[in-house]
Amino acid sequence: MSATPSSGAASRGGPSRRTRRGLDALNFTLADVRDGLGPYLAIYLIAVRGPGEGWNEATVGFVMTLAGFAGLLAQTPMGALIDRTPNKRAMIGIAALVVTLCCVVLPLVSNVYMVAATQSLAQIAAAVFAPALAAITLGIVGPAAFTRHIGRNEGFNHAGNAFSAALAAMLGYAFGPMVVFWLMGIMAVTSIAALWRVPAHEIDDNLARGLESNAAPHAHAPVSAWQALLSNRHLMLLALLAAIFHLANAAMLTSIGQQLTYIVGKDSATSLVALCIVAAQCVMVPVAILTGRSADRFGRKPIFLVAFAVLALRGVLYTFSDNPYYLVAVQCLDGVGAGIYGALIPVIVADLTRGTGRFNVSQGAIATAQGVGAAISATIAGLIIVNFSYAHAFMVLAGIAGLGFVLYLLLMPETANTSVSQEVSTGSAA
Repeated sequence: MSATPSSGAASRGGPSRRTRRGLDALNFTLADVRDGLGPYLAIYLIAVRGPGEGWNEATVGFVMTLAGFAGLLAQTPMGALIDRTPNKRAMIGIAALVVTLCCVVLPLVSNVYMVAATQSLAQIAAAVFAPALAAITLGIVGPAAFTRHIGRNEGFNHAGNAFSAALAAMLGYAFGPMVVFWLMGIMAVTSIAALWRVPAHEIDDNLARGLESNAAPHAHAPVSAWQALLSNRHLMLLALLAAIFHLANAAMLTSIGQQLTYIVGKDSATSLVALCIVAAQCVMVPVAILTGRSADRFGRKPIFLVAFAVLALRGVLYTFSDNPYYLVAVQCLDGVGAGIYGALIPVIVADLTRGTGRFNVSQGAIATAQGVGAAISATIAGLIIVNFSYAHAFMVLAGIAGLGFVLYLLLMPETANTSVSQEVSTGSAA
């Protein structure tokens, strides 16, 4: 049941204790579901299926790229749908079930095209999670407290990732790569339970769209992602930067997982990749929370530049050694870059769309752009690895991150500035 425009928690002075805890639990339990199999997909296909069934780095890269493109094509309609519907909780629940089912049936599917189809459907459903969670948060806490609460969301999301990855690391050696399928099913069930602890009546649907709480019900009719982007040059630039960040970042952990498979074997590789994820996620928790608490004080731009700089450094450091424990240590830097990115992107989008009613569709546009970067990343890295080496692939990814740093430094304004926010909300930045 939807809430009336003025019935949200923000209009009553803030969310209840039950709602805050429900939102925390939802972000924690969805962590293992929203990314699907992630890097474990590459390990499973290479280590379990292997060359005998036609799987290598290039084939895996093809499947991940195809699934990534399917997901990014879904971002535009998903963002528009989230703007239009008050049933955001139901969308999250259905998406969680679809992603989980598409992943747990993977051991029963052998054909390359069937694997690509199931993972593509999972990516399409996963397009719901990030914008819907951000919209629900904005609808509950309002714009004044949004920055801090997005950092809190990301902190619980990373803690959930660390928890599930730690379980995978402990159980992976004994049970092999199949353990990740069991964990995903368990976390999906718990996420559905957490979802119902976030009361619908505390979500202000107008605030969740980026409008004022007392706006007319049909004010600012929803627009397409293309219209949202083309009406705001700063949003267009942010989309480009999001694509560059994911073009550099998406293939790094996947490539490390593939490299570890050859160095230590499939069972140990599963545990080591899980350890990589745990290490990075443990770093992301305080980084995301600190980012949420600092972005209003110090601004978005200097903090985001740190994310690009650390991402470039990480790519370079991967080339210094193939010692598995060294690679795990370097992977900790992912916690800095990804922790900052996840906490700041919704905040910057909210800055650039304040008062327009286009918050969610604009999130969809940014997610589409970052999806393009992530999808291409897997193919680029796979081809470079097959034709050259892992070191060459990491250096290329580091160079792409460096390009993103320069573009953000020279072209992107500080969106926390009040005049910038007012300018873009009125459309004068077009």
